[in-house]
Parts: sequence; C-alpha cells; structure tokens
Amino acid sequence: MNILTINHYAGSPQHGMEFRPFYLSQQWATLGHTASILAASHSHLRARQPSLIAGGVTTENIQDVVYRWLPTPKYSVNGLGRVRNIVSFLRQLWLSAGTIAREFKPQVVIASSTYPMDIWVAAKIARKSNAKLVFEVHDLWPLTPIELNGMSRWHPFIMWCQQAEDYACRRADVVVSMLPKAADYLVSRGMQREKFYCVPNGISLQDWEAKDDAFPTELSNLLSRKQAEGGTWVVYAGYHGNANALGYLVEAAAELKKEDIHFVLIGDGPHKNDLRSQAKQLGINHLHFVDAIPKGQIPNALRQFDIAYLGWNKQPLYRFGISPNKLMDYMMAGLPVVHSVEAGNDPVSEVGCGLTVAPESPKEIAQALRQLSRHSADQRRAMGQLGQTFALAEQTYPVLASRFLDAIGGSEKA
Repeated sequence: MNILTINHYAGSPQHGMEFRPFYLSQQWATLGHTASILAASHSHLRARQPSLIAGGVTTENIQDVVYRWLPTPKYSVNGLGRVRNIVSFLRQLWLSAGTIAREFKPQVVIASSTYPMDIWVAAKIARKSNAKLVFEVHDLWPLTPIELNGMSRWHPFIMWCQQAEDYACRRADVVVSMLPKAADYLVSRGMQREKFYCVPNGISLQDWEAKDDAFPTELSNLLSRKQAEGGTWVVYAGYHGNANALGYLVEAAAELKKEDIHFVLIGDGPHKNDLRSQAKQLGINHLHFVDAIPKGQIPNALRQFDIAYLGWNKQPLYRFGISPNKLMDYMMAGLPVVHSVEAGNDPVSEVGCGLTVAPESPKEIAQALRQLSRHSADQRRAMGQLGQTFALAEQTYPVLASRFLDAIGGSEKA
C-alpha cells in the first residue's frame, strides 16, 4: 500500500522534531508498505532544516522513508511570517496535486500538519488518486489558539481554520486523533462517530537502545554529586515554556528546602531565565538548570534520577485529553512521575506509575514529591516499572503503526 503523509512540520532523526510522521512511516515501510512524506523546507520545530537542491523542490530518502521538501519562506515567531509560510506550502501542493498523484500513486492520503488547512490539498490529491482520505488530529485547531492564546473566533485566520476543520470532519474517510477524548467535539463539527480512532504519541525503541552517556560537563558533575551525596533527585527534561508550568515546580522546591530533595531541570526555552530569577529570589540552592542535551542522551540521562515531574497549567482545552511525549520518556526510563494536571485522561493515575495532583498547586506538588522521596528505592522502582511495562506494551511505534493501519483498513503487511 502506498501511504502519503502531508505534514508541514515533519522532521527526522537528522533534522529534529517533529518525529511522529517519520516513526510511523518507518514502521509502515518495515511492514512492506511505501511511505512518503510531503513537508515544508522551513519549520520552527526543527533543529536543522533540510538542504534543497538549488533552492527548489527536493526529494530525499531517509531510512526508507521518502521525503519531498517544498521550498517555503523562513519565519521566526508566530505572526504573518508563519502564515506566509503556511500559504506557500499549501499553494505549492494545490498546484502540483496532479503531479503528486501521478508520481506517488497514493492509496491513502493523510492530512497531518497540526493546522487543518492541509485537508483541502489532501482531498484534491486523494480524489485524483482514488485514495482514502485520513484527517490526523494533533491539536484541535482553531480551538487551541482560541482557548490557549485568546484569539477571537471571528479572526480571519481562525475562521479559515474552522472551515478546514469542519470540511475535514465531514469529508475524511477516517479521523485519527492523538487526543483520546476528542470524539464528542469532532462529532459536533460534523464527524460520524464511527470514523474516529485514537492513536496517541509513542516511543521509538531505537532511541532507547542508545548507549550515549557522554553527558555535558555540567550534567556529569551533578550526577557525580548525586552519587556522592545521595538524597532524592527529581528531573524535568524538556522545553522551558509557559505551557510546561515549571514555575509551580520552582515554588514546590522552595517548600522543600529542608528536605534532602534535589531538582535538575534539563532543557531550554523562553522561560528559562525567568525560572532562574524565580529560583534565585526564593533562595533555592538545591535546584539546578542544565542546558538541553542531544536526543540520544535523554534515555540514559533520565535513568540516573529517582523521580520525574510533568506539569500543566489549568486549562479547559485539556478536557479533550493529552498525549505528551515527555511522559512516554519518563515511563520508558522506569521513573515514578509526579503529574500536575487536570485533563480528560491521565495516564499516570490510569497506569499507577506515580502520583497525580492538581495543576498550579505548588503545595500539592511538594507533598507528592515528599511522599515519593520517603518511599524506598525499591518501591519507586516498582512504581516506575508499571509505567515502563505499559509503554512497551501500548506506546511503541510498531504497536501504534499497526493500530493506525487497522484504523485506515490496511493490512499489517503489504
């Protein structure tokens, strides 16, 4: 079966985020299908942008996945620059839909660009190919920019998104969502309920087979200190942005000044300097900030710690469910998790691999960390093992790729 994914922001192991399109496509290729991805040449998510042949459309094979990069203008922040980038990508796809249909001969076309406006070009390619049309829901647009960023429902961009989402819900043959509780909302936009399938984010086993422990000096020194001094060490590894609710973790650390609990925050992001200033003002000496480390070092780095933290702001949007990659990493590392969230689903409490507390509550976060720190190492390992067992059984990309194929009516083998 020929499977064509349209994902504006698709990355790869050599380019960086986002990884889901690559991992699913790689598994489909392993099962004997032909997997291809159409993506833009510039994405704010990637660590490295692809190299284009003389600045034009470029085709590249990455580990049996065929990428076609379409040249799009650069941008740095949300705004008109990003909109121009989106319009450029979609316009090129629209104008070349016939060529794409002839060259790729897709039997399945997946619209998967986070924003929903790619559904129109996906539908055009699917019509020309007599292919099945799949709408893959990452975030609920336009609901996400409305509820998270306060954009008006009558903003032209939001109205554009809404038209596309409604079209996708009515016209797609299959709707695959990462959000397990999104069905009712999508039905309200015109989807037939039987078209809905949930395929969450997952784990690449290849990443967890890596043995890279050549950590940067700063992290190596902290891990040596951990080994020498003992105590309980809490880790957060990921982006330092507003959505990650790290300020509440800093406040919780202040509550635990007299406890033998240490905190290490690994990563970068726009709020990192603010978090440093907050920690300094609160006089916290047992909280350490470490720069982002290469993706290949994350598995072994996480394994060095005792407890992991994942937090969210209190946000009604999460009623549709969550599927955080970071949580899958914590589970694979066998770490018990303190999860500060209120959402339509909560894998931590469902699996029993940690403690869940209310969002935006430093006192509850502190109490949960205190409780886990007083568990024996064996008790924490047993709790973390529940998460690892679940991740291996339900969240690896071979499992998810097969589940996706079941949703679209494809066999596991070509």
